[in-house]
Amino acid sequence: MDILQTIVIAIVEGLTEFLPVSSTGHMIIAQNLLGVESTDFVKAFTFIIQFGAILSVVVLYWKRFFRLNHTPAPQGTSGVKRFLHKFDFYWKLFIAFIPAAVLGLLFSDAIDAMLERVEVVAVMLVVGGVFMLYCDKIFSKGSEDTPFTEKRAFMVGLFQCISMIPGVSRSMATIVGGMSQRMTRKDAAEFSFFLAVPTMLGATVYKVYKLLKEGGTEIIMDNLTPLVVGNVVAFIVAMLAIKFFINFVTKYGFKAFGWYRIIVGAIILILLFTGHTLEIV
Repeated sequence: MDILQTIVIAIVEGLTEFLPVSSTGHMIIAQNLLGVESTDFVKAFTFIIQFGAILSVVVLYWKRFFRLNHTPAPQGTSGVKRFLHKFDFYWKLFIAFIPAAVLGLLFSDAIDAMLERVEVVAVMLVVGGVFMLYCDKIFSKGSEDTPFTEKRAFMVGLFQCISMIPGVSRSMATIVGGMSQRMTRKDAAEFSFFLAVPTMLGATVYKVYKLLKEGGTEIIMDNLTPLVVGNVVAFIVAMLAIKFFINFVTKYGFKAFGWYRIIVGAIILILLFTGHTLEIV
């Protein structure tokens, strides 16, 4: 994978990581278009450059991300519960993170196998797109006054697990999960961004660990430049994408993203079923 391919894939990651269109799916499509072979390093690369994307969330929302709950604890609360009340934001993130962490570890090999199947991406793009055309109607508008309980956080975490299928979109799954728990579109989107930090950081660390464990130290050392460039590009582009997405989805909802997914997925399926490949270079 040369520098130009690295930059293109990193741009795709930065643009799509926080949009409900599936960053993993788009990176798989980009790899096929660029003729990039799906090696162990390339698979790890698509996870590692997510680190750059999650840094954009921390930078843009640092005042809200690094926060403690200074409101008085409910009357009668003591001990561990009083401690958790102070760290309520991080506790809810942890609860939402648990389902994906457990399933990710259990089904890592199966997930890696699906990353090589572009037809899975195409089908899920279409299915998810159709769903997004109607999700605003399916879920009634949430309220900012709706308490975000531990149970609701866990439910969002369960929705996030669906995104392990390439083409589903982690962002879409968690936002829809939040809306199903009566969160507003904006609040659901922002919690999706925050949840991306432990989820993507965990996936990145696990992929690096797995690569090193399997003797990939030399692979990483030989590809430090693509890794650094990929993370920097993903970081810059993701910052721009987040600002655009929050404003757009708050005002217009998800239909535009739904139609985009359907069109892209349908084009890929037509190409595949007519015996064509996606490679253009």
